[in-house]
Amino acid sequence: MFFDKKEDNNREPGFVKIAALLIHTAKIDENYSKKEEEIIKKTLFSLGVDENNLETLITKAKKYEEDANQILDFTKEIKNLEDIDKIKIIKSLWKIIYSNQDADIYETNLMRRLAGLLYIDSKVMGDIKEEIKKENLK
Repeated sequence: MFFDKKEDNNREPGFVKIAALLIHTAKIDENYSKKEEEIIKKTLFSLGVDENNLETLITKAKKYEEDANQILDFTKEIKNLEDIDKIKIIKSLWKIIYSNQDADIYETNLMRRLAGLLYIDSKVMGDIKEEIKKENLK
């Protein structure tokens, strides 16, 4: 599972940063939709956030995202995760981007920057992008 399997309070800062990155990605095209919020909730739940704490965590993440100066604030803890967990987050980011059937220049630039910051190979990033793109065009 994600981070240390300690009490949820010890894991919360990491989850807030992940949620903030997901929210930032959803807002980058200036169109934060309900569909994107549902993807964010499903992602956080799948990573181990308790359903009872989900709304509180998202509220904290929205505040954190608004106050952050750069995406480095969101990626510090994520880059140290296992590859399988990073891939899960990357897939969710692409799902958010393609939830409206299109990726704009700001979204693709963000993902290119995140690939470097999270130590994700560009081929792996491209493969994930194509997989999610095909899923959303069905």
